[in-house]
Amino acid sequence: MINQAERNPVRQWLFLVIVFCCAFFVNNKAIFVDIMESRNLITAREMVYDGNWLTPTMNGELRLEKPPLPTWIAAAVEWVSPDNIGLQRAVAGMAAVLLAVFLYLLAVRLTRDRLYAFIAVLLLCTSYSIVLMGRTASWDIYCHAFMIVAIYYLYKALQASTCRWSWFTIAGVMMGLSFLGKGPVSFYALLLPFLCAYGLYYKVNLTDKWKGGLWMLFLTLLISSWWYVYIYVSHPEMMEYVLKKESGSWMNYNVRPWWYYWKFFLETGAWSLLTLTALLVPVWRKRLADPKPYYFVLVWMLFVLFFLSLIPEKKSRYLLPVVIPAVLTGAHLFVYWIEQMKVDDRLGRLLYRMNAGLILLVTCALPFLLYRYVYSEMHMGLGAYLFLSLLCIGIGVGVFYAFRKVRPYTFLLGVVGLMMIAELFMMPYIGSFVTNKERKSISLTRDIKALKPLPFYQDSRDTLRIELVYAAYKKILKIDLSDTLQVRRSLPFVLVSKERAEEVLPEYILDKVELTPIDRYNDNPWPQGHRRYTEDFINYVTVIREKKDDEQDE
Repeated sequence: MINQAERNPVRQWLFLVIVFCCAFFVNNKAIFVDIMESRNLITAREMVYDGNWLTPTMNGELRLEKPPLPTWIAAAVEWVSPDNIGLQRAVAGMAAVLLAVFLYLLAVRLTRDRLYAFIAVLLLCTSYSIVLMGRTASWDIYCHAFMIVAIYYLYKALQASTCRWSWFTIAGVMMGLSFLGKGPVSFYALLLPFLCAYGLYYKVNLTDKWKGGLWMLFLTLLISSWWYVYIYVSHPEMMEYVLKKESGSWMNYNVRPWWYYWKFFLETGAWSLLTLTALLVPVWRKRLADPKPYYFVLVWMLFVLFFLSLIPEKKSRYLLPVVIPAVLTGAHLFVYWIEQMKVDDRLGRLLYRMNAGLILLVTCALPFLLYRYVYSEMHMGLGAYLFLSLLCIGIGVGVFYAFRKVRPYTFLLGVVGLMMIAELFMMPYIGSFVTNKERKSISLTRDIKALKPLPFYQDSRDTLRIELVYAAYKKILKIDLSDTLQVRRSLPFVLVSKERAEEVLPEYILDKVELTPIDRYNDNPWPQGHRRYTEDFINYVTVIREKKDDEQDE
């Protein structure tokens, strides 16, 4: 049994604030900026410095593929604190906190049990994909965070005995913001499965609420569509092209078979086995005191998986919404193990020990993994290695006690503690481990005063990595180096090229320009030998100026 003090909301929220800080904010600059962040932050910069707030651009070209709300947020951060990746990611972390807070409130509404809600949020904040997206300044976390708020108020409105206009209003506004976050993604992957599960397990009576529901839909359409209407009026051809491109991508790009998401449970990270255990409906149907809320969130999770599997385009990060009902489902198991499991329930104890035993093995292996992949590779000093190993051993002792004595709450806190140790103390070492030690970034050109007033260009035949645009803090436009007129009109400029400038410029242009080599830069975030290492990140930077008349005469 658990102490009643642990149901105290004040104590719960104090502890959750600490968990939030560790999960989403501490050491959030440890990992390099990825391609999704680069696209978002470049667009945000051009909003601020070029004034493209309503017609977003990326590297000088229209960027209409993504709705603008997350980029507006990133632009506001850029305006307040330029080039601050830590703050950008912290704002994404605040969206993750918003998701967690309203998941807690939704869980309380579903079960009237604060312990269940508390456990669900702890599972959420220790799930791999949620932590990753909460530390990434891209789009994914925003649309799902707003949608969970909308679902919470919609659930309250549907459960109320009368039409509550304020709840329908908030739900409509949040749905609109979700659409402005990433289009219909969260509607399809989170709201639609929720409504299907709700229709199966709860009585739907809209007799006195249909006006409120229509008002909610009106607000959703109004907030969702105004930007698209504006873009369609101002750039109709481009908007039509983007709509065809995006809809075609769903059907023809990155196509995977319907069973591609069979490993969906891995998105919960440490709770992968728990998610699989929660699927054993015959076991939990007989054990849970009130199985209806368990059935509801389980079916919600399965509907999410089903609808995502119908779309031909599939990527692992698209599984983020499945984690939300998955942790709600897993929380039912923890509540049973903590408060309802009988002494003679051998199967319940076996399933518990399987979950705790797996975490125990991982915890025991951590000191060896740290030694093999971090300390021996000179990413960590002896003192830090011993300190972290002792912390892991301490957590391991606690998890072993929870495993042997069947203390589920201690087991849960052990996993939370392990995650907090990783985020507090291991993240900097993890960042150095996955980052290319030989990296010499083009961002160093920011410190060269002579380059600041000059435009940057890249050979139109080369592949432009958008990460270079982010790192250089400059637009890198395409230029046809065989076109004499285009080259001369652009002078002076900085050339970013895969080969040395004298090797890519034609002879008839070389005779008319002066070359000043700056350096060779390697922006590969991954070390050489890694499958993601590519020559596209290796570039020469050269200043190209027109020759003086006397030099041309010679």
